[in-house]
Amino acid sequence: MRRYKGTAVVRGIAEGRICVFRKKERQIEKVCVSDISAELLKLEEAKEEALIQLGALYEKTVKEAGPESAAIFEMHSMILEDGAFNEIIIETIEKEQVCAEYAVSVAGRRFEEMFANMDDETVRDRSADIRDVTERLLKVLLGEEDSFSPQEPVLIAAEDLTPSEAVRFDRSKILGFITHRGSQDSHTAILAGIMNIPMITGLEIDDSWDNSMAIMEGFSGMLVIDPDEEMKEQILGWGTTYAENVKKLRCLKDEKSITRGGREIRICANIGGVEDVAAALDNGAEGIGLMRSESLYLKSSRLPDEEEQFNVYKAVAEKMGGKEVVIRTMDLGADKKVGYLGLEDEENPAMGYRGIRICLDRPDIFITQLRAIYRASAYGKVAIMFPMVVSAREVRMCKMHVKEAREQLKFEGKPIDENVPLGIMIETPAAALISESLAKEVDFFSIGTNDLCQYTLAADRRNDMLRGIVDRRHPAVLELIRMSVENGHKAGIKVGICGELAADEELTESFVRMGVDELSVSPSNILILRKKVRDMEI
Repeated sequence: MRRYKGTAVVRGIAEGRICVFRKKERQIEKVCVSDISAELLKLEEAKEEALIQLGALYEKTVKEAGPESAAIFEMHSMILEDGAFNEIIIETIEKEQVCAEYAVSVAGRRFEEMFANMDDETVRDRSADIRDVTERLLKVLLGEEDSFSPQEPVLIAAEDLTPSEAVRFDRSKILGFITHRGSQDSHTAILAGIMNIPMITGLEIDDSWDNSMAIMEGFSGMLVIDPDEEMKEQILGWGTTYAENVKKLRCLKDEKSITRGGREIRICANIGGVEDVAAALDNGAEGIGLMRSESLYLKSSRLPDEEEQFNVYKAVAEKMGGKEVVIRTMDLGADKKVGYLGLEDEENPAMGYRGIRICLDRPDIFITQLRAIYRASAYGKVAIMFPMVVSAREVRMCKMHVKEAREQLKFEGKPIDENVPLGIMIETPAAALISESLAKEVDFFSIGTNDLCQYTLAADRRNDMLRGIVDRRHPAVLELIRMSVENGHKAGIKVGICGELAADEELTESFVRMGVDELSVSPSNILILRKKVRDMEI
């Protein structure tokens, strides 16, 4: 019997034989070609075939997980047709006179690295989608077909799994997923959760596991190879308890998050785009506490125009059916750079030219986004939130641009909600310390604990050497949160938390006692927090 400890991603228990899924290792050679036109034609034909395949995957996902989950593959089609992605491929073919396969691998690697190096885990997880699309296009170009198809129900163990692979497998033959890479917010994890496939990650996959009997549990993230009867009984007992707990949790999907003493706290979802709405609704989100609008900019080779942005914001607002959607204006810069903005490299980007600083310097970009959000407000309940604020002057400048965008739309006769709430993120010590004056300028606060922690402790949260210092529960961080809540309420505005600390169950009661009005977390954490709140005696 061998035990391994990973990270639980999708709760549940699965027992069966392990099938190690090793993807074909390939080295795409840089082959020079003389007929450039033929390579470009080959590329176009491959793209058309890849789009057909994505259409088929979309339909399969609609049947197995619903249309909202299938939106992932609509996004993959957008990546496949993305201007910047294709520009790199075509430019590589033409300038270096190389085969299409090599050019595709170059573009895919460049885009994947760009996303993988970003600080925001949700955005970072999108590198798997880039890898998925690149792999699909390469397979078509190389004439390869998917040959891996389990003949009996198995536990799939793999270095990582793309959304396409998770959906392509015959659902009746999949007991669970075990991976080395991945996270709770990845699209593969979201799909696995919706399809009720237990999943753990963070394990070094060993080829010797292949064909071994095993049992896995998605609570603590344990995998046991060749378990004895006592261990099986113990884990299966957890499974019975879990099934009962899941039933209880699912019953809370449409309930309010109210403590036994009558204190109500909203529990909302953090999302990156339309494709994440399904998981939010499936887990009973009371709204979207944070929509990261920069995802739109990161996926594009140019500035998304007003119509493109409007269609995305409108879709999210409509799908949420009247529940509030808080859209954070683009938080680019630092680790989230796009070439078309021409941002210079900085020695300390985390404290550099980013977020609202770029927006206020580029009102043309800012007003375009504000117009798109206001237009979407006619189709649902929308709020706007500004990131990286450090002064009341910045807030007043934001409001000036908001007024301009609103007046333009009214003059043009476009329907809007004129009373869209405006809020700011409290993610710098400066904002927390002057929160009393900032609260007089806005309708709500949302505390971004990830950045607030690193700025307060002067410790880069991406630096592995500082892991022992980056303590989100540090008394100074908690004091700044308490101060912001108190000052917000003094001014009569609501205060929420949207950083990783919001999902920390050990602090939930402290936040409720502080008076926090809202916790916005990954969809998979919503029902767990709701139960936690409802069990409190406060």
